Amino acid sequence: MKRTKITYYVTTGIISAMMLFIGFETLLKPEVKVSMQHLGFPDYFRIELGITKFIGAIMLWLPSRLSKEIAYTGFTIMFASASLAHFAVGDPTEKVIAGFVFLAILIASYVSYIRLHSLKTT
Repeated sequence: MKRTKITYYVTTGIISAMMLFIGFETLLKPEVKVSMQHLGFPDYFRIELGITKFIGAIMLWLPSRLSKEIAYTGFTIMFASASLAHFAVGDPTEKVIAGFVFLAILIASYVSYIRLHSLKTT
């Protein structure tokens, strides 16, 4: 139980902190605007994505199971789509793999959350 709890808090903290940091970058850094154009996305999508990252980071910590499930689903789609977008434009392998690395951390957070939740209900 203690190991599962530590895994949950560490992985969820990593994902949340990363999404808050990247959310700020997505909204404020000109380099991200250029990167999004390189991937073929319109500028309004960059703004939507930045705001969504903030909302998702907060939703991961809300007590509602539904809010957590929505955040996990959204981040899963976001990380997988990021890898696919980088692959589609022929970006270096590191950029393609990065989304999958973050997805692995997200999966560890989700699995530990499910384990904690099932321990509480039994």
